[in-house]
Amino acid sequence: MSIDTETARKVAKLARIKVEDDALPALAAEFSNILGFIEQLNEVDVDGVEPMTSVTPQRLYRRDDVVTDGDQPEQVLKNAPDAREGFFAVPKVVE
Repeated sequence: MSIDTETARKVAKLARIKVEDDALPALAAEFSNILGFIEQLNEVDVDGVEPMTSVTPQRLYRRDDVVTDGDQPEQVLKNAPDAREGFFAVPKVVE
């Protein structure tokens, strides 16, 4: 796919990037190279390839989800500027 200078100008405007008129042909050529590379990637056969989140296999350390210091609502709410009926009270912000 080939990008012309007018399309490059529009993309620069949408991206809010100031590009001088003499730099537009080079920008259009760069956009065309990028789209050409994407077209090459679309031709790659990826059947049977498992999706991955990283190029190196890593496992996240997971801890057990255990409550270790809960059931203390009075101590938690004593730091609140305004607490009512066991909850934090906040000023109304939506009319």
